[in-house]
Amino acid sequence: MEHENRDEFIIKKYQQDEAVMIQLFVNWAMRNDLDPVQLYQRAYPSQIKNEALLLAVEETESFDMEIGDDTLLELLQMFGNDDLAFVVSEEMERIQRK
Repeated sequence: MEHENRDEFIIKKYQQDEAVMIQLFVNWAMRNDLDPVQLYQRAYPSQIKNEALLLAVEETESFDMEIGDDTLLELLQMFGNDDLAFVVSEEMERIQRK
């Protein structure tokens, strides 16, 4: 019984952390006048839609969560979003060239 509760806790914690990562990505994109859904589709063209991403976009009213470029890239990679991290890094380079 205790083992099941611990497993549930770990899964729930991972999902909460993933939701924060998505929210930070959405905030970063919107702060830089980029469409987070379009960036995600560039990274993962075979995925139909990401419900968590769409929910985060809907819930984002202000861009008050700020995150550094390097931190965002590390966070994306930590959650296995290497393709998205690559697309984001391309956009970061484009922004820096402006």
